[in-house]
Amino acid sequence: MSCNSCSTDKSGVPKGCKSNGNCATGSCDKLTVFDWLSNMTLPNGQAPFNIVEVRFKNGRKHFFKNENLQLCMGEVVAVEGNPGHDVGTVSLTGELVRIQLKKKGFSIDSEEIKKVYRKASQRDIEIWQNAREKEIETQRRGREILGRLGLKMKLSDVEYQGDGNKATFYYTADERVDFRQLIRDLASAFSIRVEMKQVGLRQEAARLGGVGSCGRELCCSTWLTDFRKVNTAAARYQQLSLNPQKLAGQCGKLKCCLNFELDSYLDALRKFPKQDTILKTEKGDAVFVKMDIFKEEFWYTYKNDSFKWYKLDLEQLKEIIEMNKGGEVVSSLEDYELEIAPEVKVDFENVVGQDSLTRFDKPKTKNRRRNRNSNSQNQVKTIQQKSRPKKKRTQGQPKPQSQPKTTNQQKRKRPPRPQKPKGQALQKQQQPKNQGQVKPQKPQNKNKNRNRNKPNSSEQKDA
Repeated sequence: MSCNSCSTDKSGVPKGCKSNGNCATGSCDKLTVFDWLSNMTLPNGQAPFNIVEVRFKNGRKHFFKNENLQLCMGEVVAVEGNPGHDVGTVSLTGELVRIQLKKKGFSIDSEEIKKVYRKASQRDIEIWQNAREKEIETQRRGREILGRLGLKMKLSDVEYQGDGNKATFYYTADERVDFRQLIRDLASAFSIRVEMKQVGLRQEAARLGGVGSCGRELCCSTWLTDFRKVNTAAARYQQLSLNPQKLAGQCGKLKCCLNFELDSYLDALRKFPKQDTILKTEKGDAVFVKMDIFKEEFWYTYKNDSFKWYKLDLEQLKEIIEMNKGGEVVSSLEDYELEIAPEVKVDFENVVGQDSLTRFDKPKTKNRRRNRNSNSQNQVKTIQQKSRPKKKRTQGQPKPQSQPKTTNQQKRKRPPRPQKPKGQALQKQQQPKNQGQVKPQKPQNKNKNRNRNKPNSSEQKDA
């Protein structure tokens, strides 16, 4: 459910809530309430309940008396203020308001319950919207005045009254602060009536809102109305590590969700023995290390040998404690650990009796490219010939003679050239040497360098 300001434009892009959480539907606000008694008819002769619940900025709610006005949820009304009048939205009517009064501890004749003046006119709504637009600038200038005065306080939010004559400044401070001079400066700067209201860190987080570590919107700003005290004992009972970074919420205090499951942990711990009990065995005394509360499993170790932990269940632990109370000493914890059956992993069971989901799929075939070239076929044949297994030779059979291997020189040897007649050879010799022919270079003799130092045979003969 949404109003027209939350709808999309022609291109399909969402516009977003332009009413800033104050639309008539009430779906954009925090701590919204569904009236589940609205369809029920009252008994004959009973008048409808004359008190309504009105919501203001950031989920602030109050009760007001209705005098002969037919009001519905979502209507904007002008109510009695202090001084002047305020403008808010009706959040609840009917018999459900009676239950809320009982829950909050208000009586019907209480003086705190003020009156509803009228349904808000167009002029009232315009003055109220203009006052709401001043809140951001007022908060910025108020923080500048705080910095100039040097007060140890934080201005978290500002809320204008519906008629624009009064503003409430919400602040947080760890110590007592004297803000009398601050009130004078704020009243002279904005020409309004100033009211200072201190809130706690949890109330500040509820007013501002945000997203928690769980990924959802904060509980204090959506549905949580009363803030119970949270201690570190709640984290100890749930076997959580006392890490302040993980246990703290947006407000800097311990998370409220630590109390949600605390009762179930306390009920489970009632039947467990105390953690400081010492188990007496023949190997030595055993002390408590850790436990799994919902699986009812405990881990103990020896004082002398603390490298290995032994797992016990609740029945075994109670049996050992009773034996120690009777004066008996257990042989060892290893005997009890072996009695624990291993955990069976729960796997998928074919309850319906069907086969696998891929039973109708065609098996995938490997697409091999066929090479039609003759060269590739010849290569395959040569590979097959090489990969043939050798025939085994039986005993007594002569070894086959191996054929002589041909060397590379024999393969490269060319056939002899035919000899030419002598006349042609003489003619070639008579021709001049350097006539368009290049004499090929002779290969160097490797043994030439070796014979340099040796004297020639002719030289030896002359000597």
